[in-house]
Formats: sequence, C-alpha cells, structure tokens
Amino acid sequence: MNETRRTVIAAVAATAVLPVALQAQPAGAPAPDAQARPVRNVVLVHGAFADGSGWRGVHDRLTQRGYRVTIVQNPLTSLADDVAAARRALDRLDGPAILVGHSWGGTVITEAGVDAKVAGLVYVSALSPDAGETTAQQYEGFVTPPEFVLDIHGDGFGFLKPENFKAGFAADTSDADAAFMRDSQVPIAMSVFGTKLTNAAWRTRPSWAVIATDDKAFDLRMLRHMARRIGAKVTEVPASHAVFMTQPQVVADVIEEAAREASRAAR
Repeated sequence: MNETRRTVIAAVAATAVLPVALQAQPAGAPAPDAQARPVRNVVLVHGAFADGSGWRGVHDRLTQRGYRVTIVQNPLTSLADDVAAARRALDRLDGPAILVGHSWGGTVITEAGVDAKVAGLVYVSALSPDAGETTAQQYEGFVTPPEFVLDIHGDGFGFLKPENFKAGFAADTSDADAAFMRDSQVPIAMSVFGTKLTNAAWRTRPSWAVIATDDKAFDLRMLRHMARRIGAKVTEVPASHAVFMTQPQVVADVIEEAAREASRAAR
C-alpha cells in the first residue's frame, strides 16, 4: 500500500455572505442530534461518471470495524435530486453519521450535510463550494489536466470519453477494472455545475479531506485550495481520481478518524 502523507490545514475564513441559518453554530461544532452519542454510521456519496459500487472496499473495511455503512446511489440528474437521495439515507439512521463524498459527491454533502444527524464531513478528492457559489466556480483559476475529456450529448448529459477514461479517471486500476468502469459509467446532467448552493455544511461541521495526488480530474492546486478554504484535516495519497476504489484502506482510516474525533467532540 502506498504510504500516506498527513498535514493539517488551518481553517481560513471564506468571503461569501451566508444566510443567517448557517451562522447559528460555530464552525466545526457538532450538530445538535450528534451531541453525546458515539458516531457509528457512515454515508457514502459517489460522484459523476460512477455509481456506489466503487465504495465496496471502503464499505467492507468499515463494516468489519462495526460501522453501519449506507451507500447512496445518486441519480446525477440535478443537485436537488442528489441531495434528496443523501437525505433519504440520513433519514433511515438512528444516530449521528459521518457524511462522505467523492468528486461531485463533495458538492452533494456540502448541501446535504447541514442535516442534524451529520457529525462530520469527509471529502475524497471532492468539490466543496460555499453557499451562494456554483460548483463550476471552483474551477476558476485552475487548469483541468488534459487527460480528463468530456463527451457532452445534446440532451445536456455528459460522459467521459471512452478512450480517455482510464487515463483521466482510473489510471491506477487494472485494464479490466477500468474497462468495466468505462462501460458502466453514469452520465451527469451538466447543468448541475451551474446550480448555486444554499448551504455550506463545512462551515458548521468539522471536515477531513483525502487528496489523490495523481488525480487527473482536478488540478492538484485546486484540491489543496478547496481543502485549505474549508479548514479540512488533509491526508494526501498517490492515487488516481478513483482513489475511493483504489485506496480503500486510506479512505476508511480517514473516515474512522473523523468518526472518533466527532464522537469525542460530542461528549
């Protein structure tokens, strides 16, 4: 397994004006329903061009450690639809949870994570807009690597170009796994990237970030910038954008760290 490099990134004040409701708790405070209860639930939210099956390795490691793991299947049809799917998963839980998002799933958990059951957020090579921002704005000033090439259809849904899929999304997987992911990819409505967020859960929840340093879906500077802005505790690991699948031990360890720290904070 690749060796991880950990660094703690200090929180920085963001400049966007927030609704009063988002300022009700200090940044990093546990949600009311999460107080005084150990965190034993984990909700995993996948990103674009994938589905929840890529979380299998993370799921197996966390369930073996006694966590209840729920995997959200995003429709990828709108931000509202994906947030609703995450909320349905949270509604089924009987206690506090760590909410985890990969890639586009980071936008989803940022919007949905204000739910009272959410005790912490884990961003896995993920986006993290502020309230009032769009996901597309996160790319401004950064350059997406040339390996990541979209194929946008007339109906407004985007795929990754098949011939670029492994290089752009899953370079550290086997050829067989990359081919299966390529052929089973789930398209996303490109309009989601222009939708403004109402909530920024990272302002009121503690956050962690796993950054794949060989990610070809994002500029590495962009991933580090987003993590720094939200005040996340960061773990960097050499991996592709498919880090949620190729580095399940690293991701599971960070999620468990988040659960333990959120549990201690709630005492």
